Amino acid sequence: MTVDYILDELRSRPGHGDTIPIINPVTEEPIVEFVDGGATAVDEAVARARKSFESGSWSELPGSERAKIMWRIADRIDERADELAALDSLNTGMNYDQARSIMGTSAEIFRYYGGWCTKLNGIAHDVQQTGGITGAYSNMHAYTLKEPYGVVGLIFPWNGPMFNAAAKLGPALAAGCSMIAKPAEETPLSAILLEQILAEAGVPDGVVNMVTGYGHTAGKALTEHPDVEKVAFTGSTEVGKQIVAASAGNLKRVMLELGGKSPVLIYDDADLETAVTMAAMGIFIHSGQGCICGSRIFVQRNVYEQVLEGISMVANGVRLGGPDEEDSLIGPLISEKQLNRVMGFVDDGKRNGVEVVTGGERLDRRGYFVHPTVVTDVHPSMALYQQEIFGPVVAVLPFDDDEEVVALANDSDYGLAATAWTKDIARGHRLAKRLQAGTVTLNCQMVFDHSMPFGGYKQSGWGHEWGRDGVESYLQTKTVYTQL
Repeated sequence: MTVDYILDELRSRPGHGDTIPIINPVTEEPIVEFVDGGATAVDEAVARARKSFESGSWSELPGSERAKIMWRIADRIDERADELAALDSLNTGMNYDQARSIMGTSAEIFRYYGGWCTKLNGIAHDVQQTGGITGAYSNMHAYTLKEPYGVVGLIFPWNGPMFNAAAKLGPALAAGCSMIAKPAEETPLSAILLEQILAEAGVPDGVVNMVTGYGHTAGKALTEHPDVEKVAFTGSTEVGKQIVAASAGNLKRVMLELGGKSPVLIYDDADLETAVTMAAMGIFIHSGQGCICGSRIFVQRNVYEQVLEGISMVANGVRLGGPDEEDSLIGPLISEKQLNRVMGFVDDGKRNGVEVVTGGERLDRRGYFVHPTVVTDVHPSMALYQQEIFGPVVAVLPFDDDEEVVALANDSDYGLAATAWTKDIARGHRLAKRLQAGTVTLNCQMVFDHSMPFGGYKQSGWGHEWGRDGVESYLQTKTVYTQL
């Protein structure tokens, strides 16, 4: 019943643009159509957000009261986790158990940031100053205030709809902002239910405003809007650069979590059984549609063939299918567009002499499924090596020593995550310092925690989400001096 209700809610939302179809990536059949909200919906949402912020209905609510509401949000996510998981699973084709586990994580994000609501304080300092404009000696008391930016725009990606919504809404709410939230046009279903959950939990009217529509219409209007003080975006580096350009009008602050081409280093002293399994699933899970997926695996030469064989065996052994198919572990790509993009990289590699060890083809069935693909003989100048594919495609390459592998790993415009597998813990920590990535994992992979900051080096983004850094990114600092 919930799915049908949400589909009806989405159909009935007012729109001002083209009709947007949502396609089931498992069956290639339409799920629902809705009308693009466009710039008009953004203007209306910004006006509501501005009104709510200036009224202080949320921004001036005591932190302890905001915390209670955020905990109620978390409780309601737990209560409706099955419904939310069903929506995300239908919308993205991901394994239902995976979608269900994400709901627990999403609830914990709101609880974690609820805890920050009462801890957003500045600093105080007694200042003794000589000289200055008056030339006199003076005693002053100075302190800082942490204040919410005001109206912020939050743009979510399609690869983990509910999780990514929580990751941005949690800290923005804790900071006291009012916001316009735009889910990806491919995956708005769980956002509609989340909007209702926020209201039921007690978030005041106008504080969170969901806008549905295309990125090039609604998203563009949001990033350009003169009454939006900050935009937080997760998605491709290409679109991130467009957002930077669009934000120039009022010099709004921009936080970007962008693409990755994450390296995985496997040394000959590693626990190879674990390393092989984790490295393989670290690129094939969710069909490689994760920003920190390890799409370049470097293996020390004397165990290279063993590791290559092991990763290929995993690729051939995982079962692909839809959420309702028994024993399926990995779902489809999100869309025909993404399918064509992924296969374009593979076909380009084949034309340029890349060896496809396994995979390299679309499954012979309905749905946007690509066989997990392992390739070798990839030169660092190739697109397969340099560009984010966002699909289940991994290049496995040999190396001899630290100097060589660090140079190979850092030969990328991206710097989101990196992994090293070695029992030499001193070497691991030396590598952690040298690898150009915002997150480095040693003898583990695909690890994150909402108490630790997450961000990218180079073209993988600006700023940090998660932890104290995450909530601080929605606050600005004011310094106050008073003469004693």
